[in-house]
Amino acid sequence: MKTLFKTFFEKIISRLRFVKSLRFRIFLIIIVVGYVPTLIMRYGILQNYENRAVSLRTAEVETQAKILANHLAVNNYLQNTNSDTINAELLQLSTLYDGRVLVMDQNFVAVKDTYGISEGKTIISEEVIKCFKGKSSSNYDSNNHYIEITTPITLTTEVGGEVSVGQVAETENQTIGVMLISVSTDNINTNIQVLDEKAQTLQLLMMLLVIGLSWVASRVLMKPFDKVTSAIGEVRDGFESEISDVPDYEETEHIIVAFNEVLKRMKILDESRQEFVSNVSHELKTPLTSMKVLADSLNAQDNVPIELYQEFMLDIADEIDRESKIINDLLSLVKMDKTSADLNVEAVDINKMIESILKRLKPIADQKDIDLIFESVRDVTAEIDEVKLTLAISNLVENGIKYNREHGYVKVRLDADHQFFTIQVEDNGIGIPEESIEHIFERFYRVDKSHSKKIGGTGLGLAITRNAILMHRGAIKVDSEPDNGTTFSVKIPLTYALK
Repeated sequence: MKTLFKTFFEKIISRLRFVKSLRFRIFLIIIVVGYVPTLIMRYGILQNYENRAVSLRTAEVETQAKILANHLAVNNYLQNTNSDTINAELLQLSTLYDGRVLVMDQNFVAVKDTYGISEGKTIISEEVIKCFKGKSSSNYDSNNHYIEITTPITLTTEVGGEVSVGQVAETENQTIGVMLISVSTDNINTNIQVLDEKAQTLQLLMMLLVIGLSWVASRVLMKPFDKVTSAIGEVRDGFESEISDVPDYEETEHIIVAFNEVLKRMKILDESRQEFVSNVSHELKTPLTSMKVLADSLNAQDNVPIELYQEFMLDIADEIDRESKIINDLLSLVKMDKTSADLNVEAVDINKMIESILKRLKPIADQKDIDLIFESVRDVTAEIDEVKLTLAISNLVENGIKYNREHGYVKVRLDADHQFFTIQVEDNGIGIPEESIEHIFERFYRVDKSHSKKIGGTGLGLAITRNAILMHRGAIKVDSEPDNGTTFSVKIPLTYALK
């Protein structure tokens, strides 16, 4: 039972996912775009037919009514309704259009009703009153399916006395009665229903066609994205090293390019990590091996001279310092990686901090006869974590010393404006190749691996520096040319603001 319920639930989830898919949305859009015009066309055709049919029926009845009204006036029908010819014409009009004809005199009294139920009754309405003023009217009641038409019965009389030869007698039209005609539109409505049924059938066929076309179109339009998904799956499973172009759409090309770029960066990062593990393993193992050899040498000898003993112990102490530096770099990087790492922010004299850094590194610089120069444009006090920023600036200055020539220089320049302070660390050393500049802040990356081994270090210094500066909401950039030196520029807000 649980298995059946789980299967049913999984099917529902699968269908809901399909509803959220781009393919379903394309399918739905095409259906809507295909259905709405057919719906509008259907109602437009029916409405146009109804208006046209009613207009033609009204014009036809009005023509017949005017002719009949003229006969009524000429034959003085309002005073004598016994004319068989006129009554036959009225009945014929009523029968022909499946309607009713009322003839009213000037007193609004019905003198003739083809239905024979309102004769002698007074009938007053707005349309009848307007008609007595010479304004005929027509009104279509779509709910009750009839057309109501009012036509004046007018008598033309001459105005004035005798008329001499050559003169035209003046005439006057006098409304002596009104014809009120009600015409049924049942046959028009029947035709509309037949047309509507045919339109619905045609609309259903068109909808089936649209659904089929939209399904095919959605599959065709999504095919390039399916290729991308399949290619990404092959890369994930290890069949391909990268995705070849899927040129169907410009968008898929952009996706492929972006994915390949990410894949390339991941490979570089993975290679760097593997190399880092190898290098760090070697770096951590080498001091231990040296200490083991030195200790074994001392243990293997009897009565070791004090001078030799002291020399070996100094070598062991150097190896311990080297091991400690590697471990400290790793711990610093791990600590700065933690999102919960807090800064111990306080107001610090940046001038004194840099002077302290240069004083501490001066013995190292003196070994290569490198001048350490400090240029301060103004006194600067900023809110920083002194320990972390000292580590960052120390790494930059120490790199300037390590990757320099003998008798070179490392110049540190401090300046500030109302919002930021800047520190530039410039040297005239060996520089950085152009292709390596974008990678130097990556963890585990080394520009010249063979040269870096001789100089020492783990390839973590600049990564630690960049992390420390970013934690201060700052930025760092580098300008360098091979054999022309390197300049690191650091920009940090004077006031630390919590996010």
